[in-house]
Formats: sequence, structure tokens, C-alpha cells
Amino acid sequence: MSGFDNFNTDFYQTSYSIDDQTHSYDYSGSGGPYNKQYNSGYDYAQQSGFVPPEMMQQPQPYTGQIYQPAQTYTPTPAQSFYGSSFEDEPPLLEELGINFDHIWQKTLTVLHPLKIADGSIMNETDLAGPMVFCLAFGATLLLAGKIQFGYVYGISAIGCLGMFFLLNLMSMTGVSFGCVASVLGYCLLPMILLSGFAVVFSLQGMMGIILTAGIIGWCSFSASKIFISALAMEGQQLLVAYPCALLYGVFALISVF
Repeated sequence: MSGFDNFNTDFYQTSYSIDDQTHSYDYSGSGGPYNKQYNSGYDYAQQSGFVPPEMMQQPQPYTGQIYQPAQTYTPTPAQSFYGSSFEDEPPLLEELGINFDHIWQKTLTVLHPLKIADGSIMNETDLAGPMVFCLAFGATLLLAGKIQFGYVYGISAIGCLGMFFLLNLMSMTGVSFGCVASVLGYCLLPMILLSGFAVVFSLQGMMGIILTAGIIGWCSFSASKIFISALAMEGQQLLVAYPCALLYGVFALISVF
């Protein structure tokens, strides 16, 4: 290699000058051509950038009062979350699907077998009334010394499941399981009267058999009437009443024996 004297400065123009260095370091120990000069007087202050005045954040003056900060959040009224007014909210019982007017109309329809059933009301999935009637039926059995709650709920579940499949095969529109359970539960009301008589009187005689047969026919006729009005199954009431009579006959056997 040649020395720095023969260095071609036209190759790259720069303001860096070799002759301006103040210190030299000999890395080879002999003062050869590998000498480099190092400037210890480097000014670090020149590296700071220029910040335009518009980028500098000006301090904002405090406009509030002492211990009273400025209001930066406006709370939203509670009515905007729940609608225009709390008065427009439906009642709690209606949200839960409990309508006492419909329960009373269904109960009257069961108690009056010759009354025409309203199909729009009977097609609702209302389980509040059936649950009450099942508990009342089990309670009257308990008064007679018969702890049969498990049989009542078990037979009810199996009977509702069987009627659900049967009605879906017979009807054109189809029916939900809740509607079947609701109708069969409401029509259990006459069976509560039978179990109530069993608390006071014995139903194992001739009068008991006649009364039991009448209650079974009452329950099955009411259930079949509601099913054919809700599912538009005209002319098929006897076909629907027969399986209903089998179901309520099991409940009657529990009440009698």
C-alpha cells in the first residue's frame, strides 16, 4: 500500500481532512503506514437536532377552580340505555312468560269441556300452570298417605314424550314439546279433584270406579279438544282422546290404589 500522500481525493469529495487530527495512534508499534489519527475534541453538542417552534407543545392554562376540576365527561342518562322510558318496559311476569289471564282461560277451558278452545292461546308454551297442578296432585296424594311425586313426574315426562311423537305424526303443522306438556298439564286438573276425594272416601267400590271413569273421560276429552283446535285436526278427536285416556288412566290408578 502507498501512504496517505498518494491518496486520490477526487474519488470521494468530503470535508474530512487527515491533517487536522491532533492525536495519532500507532497500532503496529513501528510507525508504519497503519497509523490512524483520532480527534479527541469531538463536539457532541453539534448532533442535537433542530425542533420547529410549531412542534413544541405550549402549556395550557388551568381554567378550573381549586378542588373543582373542569368537567371533561358528561354522564349519559340511564334512560338512553333502557329505551325512552322505564314505563315502556314490559312487566316481569310477561318477560318470564307467565300470563295469569291466559292461565285462567286455559283453566276454564279444562273445567268446561263443552267450551270452544281458543287455538291461539292453547298453542302457547306455558308451564307455570302445569307445574302448579302437578304439585297439587302430588300434595293431595300425600294427604292420602301416598308419596308418589317421583311417579307423577316420571309418568308425566314419558306421557308427554309419547304424545309429542304421536301428534307430530298425525298433524300437518307439527307441535312443540312445550305445547304438549302445557296442554296435558292443564288437563290434569280434574285428576286433582279425584285424588282429593280419595283423601276422604275410598274409591275402590262401585261408586269409586264410576267416578274414576268419569274423571278419566273428562281429562282425555278436554285434552283432545284443545289439541284439535290448536293443531287444526278436525275429525280426529277420538284418535287423540284414546292415548290421552291411557295416560290419565295411569294417574287414576295411582289415586285409587
